[in-house]
Amino acid sequence: MMTVLFTVVTFLFYRLAKKVYSKWALPFFHPLLVVPILLIVLISLAHVSANQYLDATKWLSHMLGPATVAFAVPIYRHLPTIKKYLGTILVSITGGTLVAIFSTLGLSKLIHLQSDFVTSILPRSITTPIAIEVSKQIGGLPTLTTVFVILTGVIGGVVGPSVLKWLSISTPIAKGLALGMAAHGAGTNKALDYGEQAATFSSLAMIFAAMITLIWGAVLIPPLMHIHHIL
Repeated sequence: MMTVLFTVVTFLFYRLAKKVYSKWALPFFHPLLVVPILLIVLISLAHVSANQYLDATKWLSHMLGPATVAFAVPIYRHLPTIKKYLGTILVSITGGTLVAIFSTLGLSKLIHLQSDFVTSILPRSITTPIAIEVSKQIGGLPTLTTVFVILTGVIGGVVGPSVLKWLSISTPIAKGLALGMAAHGAGTNKALDYGEQAATFSSLAMIFAAMITLIWGAVLIPPLMHIHHIL
């Protein structure tokens, strides 16, 4: 009963928030920001623990994996274009993942964050399912990682279009790659506003960024965290 109730409520909250955001596209109306707040208020009033809610709606989280795999369909449609720019895509996304990691380490050192907090926020620039796995791999807290993945996506999805305009980035491919790398799922959703090609390259950037960050989680992040701890 609880599973059905909270699943339906979560869905309705999201639909309502999305409708409001489509009418008033203000940053604080973004569904990824509004829905968690509404759910926190709901489970607090209902005296339901976060673990109970997560257990009741866990199949929604499990759908993130298949949803990510589904991005293969538009990628297949634009395969010739992807092959043409594959080298550029790999170089740019690899650079993006390194910027995400080193900027996070630099800022965390600047404000003196604890090591376990740092390891939790390092995978913030990739899609949630993979970010959780990377967080576990490097000793982070998956729940905290999820929060920062959402925040990164919301901020990137809201600020991204203005940055693209400021930098005079006009091609759908470049827009898609930038939004997918900077804001993963939320960025890909925003890339749809620029057409299917932009959304396709955004999803491609999101997938490549996740794969590359998985590699960094094994070979790069551990020694960086060791150096960070020493310093």
